[in-house]
Amino acid sequence: MGRVEGKVAFITGAARGQGRSHAVRLAQEGADIIAVDICRDVDSVGYGLATEADLAETVKAVEALDRRIVAQAADVRDATALSAAVEAGVAELGRLDIVSANAGICTVQTWDEVTPQVWQDTLDINLTGVWNTCVATIPHLVATGGGSIVITSSTAGLKGLPFLGPYVAAKHGVVGITNSLANELAKHSIRVNSVHPTGVDTPMVAGLGGLEPILGKDPLLGPVFMNSLPVEITEPVDISNAVLWLASDEARYVTGLQLTVDAGNTNR
Repeated sequence: MGRVEGKVAFITGAARGQGRSHAVRLAQEGADIIAVDICRDVDSVGYGLATEADLAETVKAVEALDRRIVAQAADVRDATALSAAVEAGVAELGRLDIVSANAGICTVQTWDEVTPQVWQDTLDINLTGVWNTCVATIPHLVATGGGSIVITSSTAGLKGLPFLGPYVAAKHGVVGITNSLANELAKHSIRVNSVHPTGVDTPMVAGLGGLEPILGKDPLLGPVFMNSLPVEITEPVDISNAVLWLASDEARYVTGLQLTVDAGNTNR
């Protein structure tokens, strides 16, 4: 029996990168999936976001594991559309047990290069989008009798990474959401935790061009981004394994935790 056998997981940003990896890893362990992604670009982001074709690939990957999946395009900034996607998925799959609030964007710039639109889009997607995800899913977790919410933050949610100001602000903010909801929802047996990766080999990181654009702005700040373990970047499945553990009964008494999967980055 899989570690999340018979459970249903809702995942944002599921079309590629960490989100697709989370969907596949949870499906490998027996979960059915409700998957959403924006499936269009955002003007203030310098790299392409996921597409309908990407989301279709996630569907194929989950179905290849003989698990059910309901997938549709939805923008986490649109609370109404997000709630509708959750409702449709629960109507088809019957319940909701796990939430992975994973969708996010990132841009690189000095503080004086942050435009009002970059600031707003980053906060709207990375912070308000997480809140919208929680609001849309919590009633279903309550109806199930409990569950697990896993919010994707970052090492940038625990330390002041330079040249990522809006991203850092949002990722610190979701820690506050995590801790507040962990207290508020405990009476419903809903656990709320955040995951804090270092760099992950995803289309987002590739779209940013790795660390070179960041370090080029001030090489003296390079050590802030260094990991302790001898690895420059992690794989999506490394984060998915952490999400799986937090979603499973193995972590049944774990809530309000900031779980670092960061090769020692925040310990430096």
